[in-house]
Amino acid sequence: MAVHVQKRSHRNVAVNGQSRLGVSVNKHPRRIVLANKPDTAFRRADISPRLIYRFGPLLEAARVITVYWGTEWNDALVSGYPTGLDAFFDYIVSSPLIDQLAEYSMNGYTIGHGQHDKSVHITDSDPGSSVTDNDIQLMLQNEIQLDNLPPFDQNTLYFVFLPPNTSISMGGGASCLSFCGYHDHINGQIFYAVMPFPNCPGCLSLGGNNDLFTALTVVASHELCEAITDPIPGQGWYDDTYGEIGDICEEKGNIKQLSNYTVQLEWSNQQDKCV
Repeated sequence: MAVHVQKRSHRNVAVNGQSRLGVSVNKHPRRIVLANKPDTAFRRADISPRLIYRFGPLLEAARVITVYWGTEWNDALVSGYPTGLDAFFDYIVSSPLIDQLAEYSMNGYTIGHGQHDKSVHITDSDPGSSVTDNDIQLMLQNEIQLDNLPPFDQNTLYFVFLPPNTSISMGGGASCLSFCGYHDHINGQIFYAVMPFPNCPGCLSLGGNNDLFTALTVVASHELCEAITDPIPGQGWYDDTYGEIGDICEEKGNIKQLSNYTVQLEWSNQQDKCV
């Protein structure tokens, strides 16, 4: 279901570092999809990858809300991407990609199929040419408060897509230079992923064919699996040396086809390899 939110002014969304929801904006380590993916994944000779559960929450049935921020998504050159991405999420949340995450069910959490609950186009504010992770957090909290976004529960995952010509900085890095996407949380309550538009060499190449839509699905699959298995980075399934389930498998060519879509391979503890 697509929802279009029309423009209303709400520029001052934070007071003393808090949104209208009263949730403070926190800072902590995050995990990213690397720009300029290496030819081979990083490995230490003396340490093999192994995800260890840290007793944090998991998303049992991910409830994905796709969020397209800004009026630029109305541009004819990019207006078709939300339709394609929404179809991708309709499929992927109940696909074999999610089935393979079942091995990470733990501590009363049973990982299974989710749903793509809603698609929302936010046009009451524009990200402009550059935003920060703080801006993303404040936008999400404000739009939830205004009922423009569905309320969150323990399985909700907001996927924020930024339009072309908008860069984002986070953790000392910048989109296209350091990363092509990331996921995070706000106070362990609001889980979200951020997807800059991959129209740059470091991100466009991730799908192996320099296709924008393929790059988007590869990054989205990486972040979806990581948000499900480690929604609070480092407190779910995590490897202190190699990172999260998708980070371990970051190398050129570590992709596969599911139905009509290209996704990234993810680490399997049971099979001891990227699958």
